[in-house]
Order: sequence, then C-alpha cells, then structure tokens
Amino acid sequence: MSHVTVNPAILYWGTPVVLITTSNEDGSSNIGPVSSAFWLGHRCMLGLEHNSKTTINLRRTKECTLNLPSDEMIQQVNALAKTTGSEPVPDIKVALGYRYEKDKFGVAGLHEQASETVQPPRIRECPAQMEAVMVGEYEMMSSLPGEAKGFTLAIEVRVTRTYVLESLRLVGHENRIDPDKWRPMITNFQHLYGLRQRNGEESTLATIEEELYRLPDC
Repeated sequence: MSHVTVNPAILYWGTPVVLITTSNEDGSSNIGPVSSAFWLGHRCMLGLEHNSKTTINLRRTKECTLNLPSDEMIQQVNALAKTTGSEPVPDIKVALGYRYEKDKFGVAGLHEQASETVQPPRIRECPAQMEAVMVGEYEMMSSLPGEAKGFTLAIEVRVTRTYVLESLRLVGHENRIDPDKWRPMITNFQHLYGLRQRNGEESTLATIEEELYRLPDC
C-alpha cells in the first residue's frame, strides 16, 4: 500500500447526523442539523459555530434535545441543511447559500413531540431522541487570527432522558439497542450514508457486558 500526503478542507470521516432542537426567545422551536458530535457515557460533545441560532439558544436556556434521524430521513435532513434560524443571516452562511427560515419543523415536514425534562421538543419522526442540559463549553480555534478566532465551540451536554422506538430494543434487554436494527444517518465528507449490515465477524469489544460502562451520572 502507498500513502500520500493530503490536506482536506474538512475531516468528516463519518459522524452521525444530529438534529438539535432549542427554544427561541419567543418560545418557538429551532432545529439545527449538525454532524460534529460524540458521546462518552451520558455526556455528549457538540461542535457548533458560536453565532448559530442553536448555539445562541443553547447558551441562553441551557436545554436542548438531540434527535438522531434514520438513514431513511434524507429528504427531511436535506430540507434543513442550508437553512438558519439566525436573522440576519451571518455573512459566512450567506456566502454558503443559506437562507433564514423561522419554521424549521414546517419546512422539513417534521412534527414536535413534547419533552419531559426540558422545554425544547423532541422530533417525532426520529427513532432515537435524547433530552439534554448544557453543562460546559470550550472555545475552539482560539489560537487562530482575525475572525476565525473562537469561531467554533465545543459544548458539553448531559443527557437527562433517552427515547427509542420499541422496535429498536435488543430482545431480552430493557436498556440495550439492537445494532442490527438501528440505522443512523452518517455524514461522510458532506454526503449522507446509512450503515451497512455488519460483516458477520463478532466484535471483541461486544464480549464486554454493556452495563459495565454505566457511569454514576447515568
């Protein structure tokens, strides 16, 4: 095998799409699609632009929901992809072809589902949903010059409640998800993918009892 040096503009090697709902100042709801998220225990780190409506709402209210679309929801995700709840539209998003959209649920044909531990609603069509509260933030790119300095934030949220479709439960387990039935949408260098069936070989990690990973705040 021969490796070559490359310098990609982005490094989206394959991350899940997350539709984040937050509450606007007037009580209406915003949906922000993101693909920079990872989980440890019941904590999630979100990579967000500092001037996005999602970030502004989240820093103000400290609440959100994290909704994971299935790989069959490409039409709904595409409807949200180049919209923003910020008005006026930030210059960088104008350059990328974004437009202001107040009613994100309407434009995507999605429906609100009441949350139980936070104010922002869940997205009914998403097979996996999490309610969460903000617990910290970290300024990224702080060493860069000019307007790029601090352009993005890493925001930590704590998941307070998780919901999945009954059909996704692993048979015989109350709190486990069947990985053969869960089909998340993945962003792979700006393109949307679904997960393929596993190749048939067993994972060594899967021999560890999942409950052993449960942390005290879960």
